[in-house]
Amino acid sequence: MEPTVCQIDDLFPAPVIRPESVSELSEQIRSALASSQAVYPLGGQTMLDVGLPPTRPGMGLDLRSLDQVIDYPARDMTITVQAGIPLANLQQLLATENQRLPIDVPLPDRATLGGTLAVNMSGPRRYGFGTLRDYVLGIRAVNDQGQEIKAGGRVVKNVAGYDLCKLYIGSLGTLGILTQVTLKLKPRSEEQAVVLVSCGPARLESLLEEVHRSRTRPMCLDLLNRAALLYINQQQGLRLPEAPWLLVIGFEDNRPTVEWQVQQILQELCAAGIAAIETRTALAAEPLWQVLTELPYHRPARLTFKANVLPRTVAAFCLQAEELPGQFLLQAHSGDGIVLGRTDKDLTLEQTQTLLNNLQGSAWTGQGNVILLRCPTEWKRKLPVWGAGRGDGWLMRAVKEKLDPRGLFNPGRFVDGL
Repeated sequence: MEPTVCQIDDLFPAPVIRPESVSELSEQIRSALASSQAVYPLGGQTMLDVGLPPTRPGMGLDLRSLDQVIDYPARDMTITVQAGIPLANLQQLLATENQRLPIDVPLPDRATLGGTLAVNMSGPRRYGFGTLRDYVLGIRAVNDQGQEIKAGGRVVKNVAGYDLCKLYIGSLGTLGILTQVTLKLKPRSEEQAVVLVSCGPARLESLLEEVHRSRTRPMCLDLLNRAALLYINQQQGLRLPEAPWLLVIGFEDNRPTVEWQVQQILQELCAAGIAAIETRTALAAEPLWQVLTELPYHRPARLTFKANVLPRTVAAFCLQAEELPGQFLLQAHSGDGIVLGRTDKDLTLEQTQTLLNNLQGSAWTGQGNVILLRCPTEWKRKLPVWGAGRGDGWLMRAVKEKLDPRGLFNPGRFVDGL
């Protein structure tokens, strides 16, 4: 275990150790506890900007050596793997049995399963397939005493004990370090297609309402503004229509079902006076799926936000966000009420504060919130990185106190400085 270093916001240089086994990981945690050092779990470091700056010095623990497949009973459509496995490697293995984990993860060659679970990553297919919490059957994690604990199991119909799995997902590694995960899987789709629909601001809300009323069952309803389309065409060369707004309606299933759904949505849109621009199927659709997954995280941006609102308020939120300074690239998973925005414009701290206040006001109208996925480190202590205050802060603190009373894991980086 040869130490290296890494930087997490303004904590640097933090020594990094790469355990080769769970027992070595446990030893390092016990050592950190004895020396009052904090522990910062690391994977592919693709989402290291998420969260507040660390509040204590400590060590990084690189988990990428914990990447083994423990059990893969393909007929049961489950798999048990160590948490350090890269998502690309996992998907390649599953593809040999015509299966997959239907979660969109950017930078999959680097992103690890454990890191993906820590931030509860999801993408455009969330609308049709759900989130990671729908696929985790069991976990193993190392606690603040260096002991490996487990929750859930390896079978779908397992109901024993407390459902700690969902507690760890999205906790940003503040409750313990995931070492092993059991996932349920889906078969790979036989066919895929995307329908592209352009729209002006005046008809945006009615377009989304029409699609929500459809008899079809899309896997993806992603909305892109003109700035996002220009960026995609320049950086990726996909030649998407440069409209004020473009709705990407994605379908996946067996071939007859996809063909029927494409024809059905085209008929419904035509009856509503809305013309689809283009349909892409099979391999022609694959590059667009990939771009939709990578867009919010493609190259570091100066400022990146993520809003969650009620789906019926997505159009209003997007229209307001586009009017704000910064010329944001906007991508909305409109069926889920998630809006992602990024800009490289040289905004000042004061301009960003005003911008966030406006976004937060619009989000509250949609019963939602706005968080910052990326901003300059020196701004993080002055901006609401995790959004407006929450009424459940006391509960989150109580959970943290029970599972990590000494504040060993990722101290200060999560909601409310946990």
